[in-house]
Parts: sequence; structure tokens; C-alpha cells
Amino acid sequence: MKRIIDRIKEETEAAFEEAGFDASFALVTVSNRPDLCEYQCNGAMAAAKTYKTAPRNIAEKVAPALQEKAICKEVSVAGPGFINIKLSDEFLAAYMQEMCADPELSVNKTVSPKTIIIDYGGPNVAKPLHVGHLRSAIIGESIKRMGRRMGDTVIGDVHLGDWGLQMGLIITEVHERHPELPYFDESFEGEYPSEAPFTIGELEEIYPAASAKSKEDEVYKAKALHATNELQRGRRGYMALWNHIMNVSVTDLKRNYKKLNVEFDLWKKESDAQPYIPDMIQMMKDKGFAREDQGALVIDVKEETDTKEIPPCILLKSDGSSLYATTDLATIVERMKLYDPDEILYVVDKRQEMHFTQVFRAARKTGLITDKTKTSFLGFGTMNGKDGKPFKTREGGIMRLENLIEDIDREMYKKIVENRSVKDKDAEKTAEIVGLSAIKYGDLSNQASKDYIFDIDRFTSFEGNTGPYILYTIVRIKSILTRYKEEGGVIEGKILPPAGEAEKNLMLQTARYNEAMENAYAEKAPHKICAYIYELSNLLNSFYHGTKILSEKDEDRRTSWIMLLDLVRRVLEDAIDVLGFEAPERM
Repeated sequence: MKRIIDRIKEETEAAFEEAGFDASFALVTVSNRPDLCEYQCNGAMAAAKTYKTAPRNIAEKVAPALQEKAICKEVSVAGPGFINIKLSDEFLAAYMQEMCADPELSVNKTVSPKTIIIDYGGPNVAKPLHVGHLRSAIIGESIKRMGRRMGDTVIGDVHLGDWGLQMGLIITEVHERHPELPYFDESFEGEYPSEAPFTIGELEEIYPAASAKSKEDEVYKAKALHATNELQRGRRGYMALWNHIMNVSVTDLKRNYKKLNVEFDLWKKESDAQPYIPDMIQMMKDKGFAREDQGALVIDVKEETDTKEIPPCILLKSDGSSLYATTDLATIVERMKLYDPDEILYVVDKRQEMHFTQVFRAARKTGLITDKTKTSFLGFGTMNGKDGKPFKTREGGIMRLENLIEDIDREMYKKIVENRSVKDKDAEKTAEIVGLSAIKYGDLSNQASKDYIFDIDRFTSFEGNTGPYILYTIVRIKSILTRYKEEGGVIEGKILPPAGEAEKNLMLQTARYNEAMENAYAEKAPHKICAYIYELSNLLNSFYHGTKILSEKDEDRRTSWIMLLDLVRRVLEDAIDVLGFEAPERM
């Protein structure tokens, strides 16, 4: 089904041609002055140069031809040559009817589907998820869902950090605490224990203890670096211990991501790229891309057009150890071999932009990727507390993600119980559903690249630009539809032309859903979907407060309103599914 703006554009093009001008000047946009009109065309300005006449003269010839079109209720010329358009009520009602019948709600699938890998999540194993992991997970999940909604094949990869110094630190600390374990005996040839020598709670205590020691004790740090190198070389006992660390950590990570309604298709790890590193390094040496610099192996990625310094990309340290750049490049090799994607998108803290600039340039320069494959970096800002500094606990530490979720759920439970709209047995589950909307919408409603203030009081409010407000609007519609059906009504029939301005405004915003979704995906901007549904919710509530829907005597009009409300509900629920949360039945 065509976007409403495309239908207006087609008729405007025809009007330009009928008036003797080229159709290419018939560019139509949503009006930036909704008090004057609904859509506008400023093409007369551009056409004036070609036809060497005043733009208003052109606009005054086009406007009468456009006024004749069935889609238009009123066409006028303003200022130096702006063409203002108000749509026909009948045309708008027919468009709503068409949306009702469309399972896709007017959102057209892409004509040329692409395969896209999204690298998001990126936690290090053996550490609990904390609030710093929130944005990558939430933004990445939303973009993945947007892509699938638009018809692309989108593959989400958590890309676990499991191969760096933190592993050497954990191995060293476990060795210090339990030297008797067989993992540290190089002569041991038997089967290693199937059970891990630690729980997730113990593991999460081991890493920070080891990290703190390494900062104070150079000998301890040297042991950890050596253990890291030994692990990367495949030492048998260390690999067995690493497997325990992975199993315990990943089980806990999956539990926490499930609470966020975040799912990954791939649970790939840095270590999965290890088999590709030797051949990749050799190729880079053989073809002259890599050179030695103070014992390290590097690739020069600076370009002549650079206005700032771009350091070389380091492939191997002087001791032969790999770095993040090494594993990121080898991961690209793996992804190209297994999936041959059209795009690889990294949803990562914006402070890592330089790292990915180096990696992308190195990958393209050495032929790891071709011109067919696009590499993209979506850098997100910091989640801050009310003090404007990175979000912390009251004690000043980094807050665990599950504790943040618990705090939000507790606040939502309190508000829902005070509201007395949900039975006690359902209140806890409802609080979890609404709490997730508060977290996700609170994050996604901000432009990804910008820092934002995480304000629990504001994000859990039922008023304003919040997740609970969006859900409250959906629940309000569900309540009306339920009462209508209980009274014997059936949700089918014809949508009539709007009876008033509030209804028409609601129809206009509903009709723009396809455009909102397409634009948000094209720009990888979930905040644009949030802005769209917030405006749609406001218009729905304005219409609701000014209209006695269920008590309307005119049966055809009542049916029309019910049909419109059900369409708005479907649009809102489709949009929040893309954002990664759902609405309860009551709240």
C-alpha cells in the first residue's frame, strides 16, 4: 500500500504537469505550520529559476489544478509561492479503511532485502551486566526488530568479550585460591571435572579482586598477562577452566537479557575468531599491509584527507598477543565467510569510534570486506544520573542491571497498586511489563548519540513522554473495545469521514505510520518511532476526551469510531513491539 505522502505527491505531480511545469518540482512534505495546512509543496520556488518567473505565479497556476483532485479539500497559495494542502475527509477515511484491511498496517517491505549483522550487547564474561550495558542491548534490539519489520534479514550477535586480560586475571586468581585444582597441573592427562569450581556469585567476586590486585602488584599482573597468552595459545587446562567460566557466565547473561526482552541469534565470542587470526595475519604480512613498529605488528590506516591524527591499527603486541582490533578483524573474516552480509552494524559506546574507524579502514584496505559490504558504527551516549554524571548506586558504585530493573519494577508496582486498577495477583506481572516499557522507552526516546538523564521518577510516570503513558493509552483503547464487544458490538464496518478536527488529526497521524517506520529504520533512529507514537497517543487522548464514543446514538458513526480506535491500537502495539516491549490488558 502506498504511503499517503506518495499519493499526494502523485496528484501534485499531475497538477504541475497540467499547469505546464515539470513534475520533478512537485516535492511534498508534512506541513511545518499545521495551523495553516496539513501538507505543503514548495516546488514553485525551485521551478522559478528554470522558468524565469516569480514562484507565486507558478504556484497560482498549479493550485487550481491540484484543487480539482479528489484527495484535496482545500488548496491555497501563501507567501512568495508556498502551496498549502488540506486533504479531503473522504480520501482520508478511505485511507484508514485500507490500513484496517492491511496486515502490514501500510508498512511496505523493502524491495531489495539485505542481510545485516548487528553487533550489540558486547558484555565481558565473568562480570555481571551493569547499567553501562543497557543502551547497547536496548538500541541494538530495537534496530534489529525494525530491520525485520521492514523485511531485511537481520542477525543479532552478542559478541562476548571472553579472550582478553580478564580471563588471565580470573585464571590467576583461581590458581592463587585453589592451586590444587588439576587445571594448573601441566602433566595432568585425565578428564577435567564437569562441574565448575565456582558459582556465578563467586565468579563475579573473583574478577574485581583480581583486577584490584593487578593494579597494585606488578608480579601478579605479569602472571595474569602470561596466563592470558597461554590461554590464547590453547593450553589444555586453561581452556577447560575457560569453558567453565563461559558456561557459568553465559547462563547468567541469558537470564538477565531475557528480563530485558533482548534476544540474540548468535552467542559468538571473541575466541571464535581465533582460528582465523593466523592466516589473516600471514596474508597481511605477505601482501605488505602489515609492518613492524617497536616490536608490534601494525597497519597504517591514515588517509590523505584526514584532518586529525588516525593512529595505526595494532594487530599484535610485541609479545605476539592479539588485541581487540585483532579479534574484531578476524570476526569480520568469520562473518564474511559464514554470512556474506550486506552490512555489519556495531552498536557501541561512541567513545569507541576511533577504534572502529581503524578496524573498518584496515578491513577494507586489506580486502577482508569488499565494496558490497557496508560497515557502520552507531555510537551511543552515556546514561547519566540526575547529577549529570554516569549513573551510579546511592553508594557511588556501578549499578547492576538486574538491580535497576528491580528498582523500576518496585516503583511501578507501588503506582499500580495505588491506582487499584489491577487485582493484587496480577499487579506484580503488570508492574514488570510496565516497568520494562519505562526502561526501554526512557532510553529509546532519546537520540542514541546523545547522553541522557535516567530519571526513575519521570520514566515511571503515567503522564508525559514515557513508556507507561504509551501503554496507558493502549490499555484505554482496549478497555473501550472490550466494553463495546460486551455490549454485543462487532469490530467491523466502514470508517466514515472525520466528524471533527480532533478525529481528522488522529487519522492524519495514523496514516503517517509507514513513513515514520521507514524513516526511523533508514536513519537507525528508534527515537523517531517514540516521537511518532507519543504524538499519536496525545491525539488519541484528545479525541477520546472530546468524544462520547460508546454512548453515540448514530450506530454507523459509533462503529466508525470503534474501527478507528482499533486501528490506532494495532499501530501502537506494532510500534512498541519494534521498540521491544508490550502492553498489559489492564494497568
